[in-house]
Amino acid sequence: MGIRVGLVCPYAWDVPGGVQQHVGDLAEALTGMGHEVSVLAPFGGTAPVPDHLVPAGRPIPVPYNGSVARLSFGPRTAARVRRWIAEGGFDVLHVHEPAAPSVSLLSCWAADGPMVATFHTSNPRSRAMAAGSRALRSALEKFDARIAVSEAARRTLVEHMGGDAVLIPNGVSVRSFAEAEPLPGWPGEGGSIGFLGRLDEPRKGLALLLEAFTLLAPRRPGLRLLVAGPGDPGPALSAVPEGLRERISLLGRLDDADRVRAYHSADVFCAPNLGGESFGIVVAEAMAAGAAVLASDIPAFTAVLDGGRAGRLFAAGDAADLAAQAADLLDDPARRAELSRAASRAVRAYDWETVAADVVRVYETVLLWDGIRHGRPAGVRLDPGLRTGALPGLGTRRGV
Repeated sequence: MGIRVGLVCPYAWDVPGGVQQHVGDLAEALTGMGHEVSVLAPFGGTAPVPDHLVPAGRPIPVPYNGSVARLSFGPRTAARVRRWIAEGGFDVLHVHEPAAPSVSLLSCWAADGPMVATFHTSNPRSRAMAAGSRALRSALEKFDARIAVSEAARRTLVEHMGGDAVLIPNGVSVRSFAEAEPLPGWPGEGGSIGFLGRLDEPRKGLALLLEAFTLLAPRRPGLRLLVAGPGDPGPALSAVPEGLRERISLLGRLDDADRVRAYHSADVFCAPNLGGESFGIVVAEAMAAGAAVLASDIPAFTAVLDGGRAGRLFAAGDAADLAAQAADLLDDPARRAELSRAASRAVRAYDWETVAADVVRVYETVLLWDGIRHGRPAGVRLDPGLRTGALPGLGTRRGV
């Protein structure tokens, strides 16, 4: 029998982001497994939305945790949250980023019954979690289980809130990325490097990649750079000599199909992020596409790339090392093919079929304990590998 699940996303559904993508993909995976799903999230756009989405109110931009997030709060939003919970009849309420001052925190305050929280934030100096720790602790007491998408996110939770969480990573639809035709004219004969991310967010590392490209390009007249993603590239691009800019293709924001094609369009896919990444979904997507990945050695990327066995790592923030590692890969097609095969093997651990099944095991354990607490017969043994949060014991790491 399927589980009726209410998923809560604190960030604007119509603005691309890692949490939104995670919640949307989880909703689809759970539906495909036969469960009933409703998603509550801020929404201010006019584009079509999936059937399972319930808009929680128009989002407003708010400085949050070192960037600008589009959140929804206030009495009208709170009323919508209470109505959605009351009408939903959910077996489990699954709240993502419960610290976010948006529909997630409002749901924590409004709900009773079986509840699960997922923490995505990886920031030991999280001002938001520090400022809201007292209110969040009262909300955390309601959760029957806590999930962290990475070891870094788990550590952030422990340092600010105490307790523990089971580690279940972000997922990626491996099948969706495995095969695609490259974009027209790519990868070309002179070598190419790909990048996908927000162009005007410094921690995504575009400026560092452009600095490395400036070091490489004069000695490699055919080398090109494919850059995709939303935002203004002007500030980062201004540091590139004019004579090299014509070899940089700026594709802007891509739709889902072209996003997949972009991963298949470069000899080397580069993730030059400087830090602050909880998991690294872009790296996982590139791995699913079988790309030869070159990434900064921040903890999140190192973990996803199996310590460097499924991709090449360079010293984060070091343009010269990035350039040197990229040159080695561009000159060694056999090594690129080897990394591609290793990436395709390693990314299977992050396929949504595996990840969603682990999330469902958490739901089932929470529901089992809820039945025990309320005196309902329990004919199922508790899974000893999922003792999380308010359940007996502490969260345990997932073996991936």
